[in-house]
Amino acid sequence: MTDKLEPGQNQNLPATRPQDEAAPVERFTAAPSVLQVDLPPERAAQIVRQSSNARWVSFLAVVIVVLFVALYWFYELGGPLGLTQSRLEAEADAQQVTRVERGYNIFQANCARCHGANGEGGVGPVLNSQEKLYQHLNADYLNTVLVAGGRYVCGNPLSQMPVWSNTATPPGPLNYTQIEDVIEFIRAENTQTFTIRDPELFEPMKDPITGEVKTFTGWVDPTYEPAPGSTPYPACYLDALSGPTPSASPGASGSPGASGSPAPSDGTGSPAPSGPTGTVTLNITAPPGAASSGFAETALTGPADVTFNILFTNDDTGVVHNVAINDASGLQQFMGEIFPGVATREYVVPPLVAGSYMYVCSVHPSMTGTLTIQ
Repeated sequence: MTDKLEPGQNQNLPATRPQDEAAPVERFTAAPSVLQVDLPPERAAQIVRQSSNARWVSFLAVVIVVLFVALYWFYELGGPLGLTQSRLEAEADAQQVTRVERGYNIFQANCARCHGANGEGGVGPVLNSQEKLYQHLNADYLNTVLVAGGRYVCGNPLSQMPVWSNTATPPGPLNYTQIEDVIEFIRAENTQTFTIRDPELFEPMKDPITGEVKTFTGWVDPTYEPAPGSTPYPACYLDALSGPTPSASPGASGSPGASGSPAPSDGTGSPAPSGPTGTVTLNITAPPGAASSGFAETALTGPADVTFNILFTNDDTGVVHNVAINDASGLQQFMGEIFPGVATREYVVPPLVAGSYMYVCSVHPSMTGTLTIQ
């Protein structure tokens, strides 16, 4: 049944809502004693103690956090006035030690056969010279030599120094990390002592007799400085070997030692003798592969107190050699011109006093022979 609208009533208006009736009972029915806010003294004291404890706990927590942040700050960046080392510096030092020790193994496995176990030279040039390590053998130079090979050093395309980088063409056996490790080893300072480790397990190696851990020291002397006015080590080590050297001290007979200057050319392609030639000529030959096998002659006899000649034949194609003469104490008495094979040079050796001498190739110190002057 439809409700009828009153006159003037709009059907779209919302329906009227009846008035709410009052609640039949009070909202809070608890007794007045329960609704009171007054606390007994015991309860009030307990709340105060709990609040005080909470404040102390919060204070201690803040102190601990502040101390932790301060300690971690010093741990990361180092203590004030350099009292402690920062974590990053300590980690960098540890990584540098690891790289030097890895580089030692790589050097011994690949480089020592030519440059010597301690960089003293052999088939290849000396590496542990402070003069060379001061500026010449810097990290960039060493990296370029290992990547480009020995042709970078003296422009010799037939250099025996191979390319070591595995990114070269043709590729070598070492990746960039191994090359960096070798450079770290060569540039290590002699104030540090490092541990020799097993190449496979990288565990410290011990002497089988003493049981002590084997160690080694770096080559670079951080306190070394060249003499005032000295010239930098030349880019090509052959220039240093063939350049003028001071005359040796006079012998017992008063005759001066020979100069190390190379003999001048006479226009025929061979250097002319540096002085009056002697009547005795000694023949010395560097055969193919002489850097490993040595001179063909290992024992010669020459005259005392007179000038004599050395006819040196370098049959080692593309490899530089020479003949130098040292006395029993190792003092150089003569050094002939360094030149690549195949070629021949005649050296004029000034008078030497009677005694035992050693002749050696300045480029390859493993090439030696005995010279008896009598």
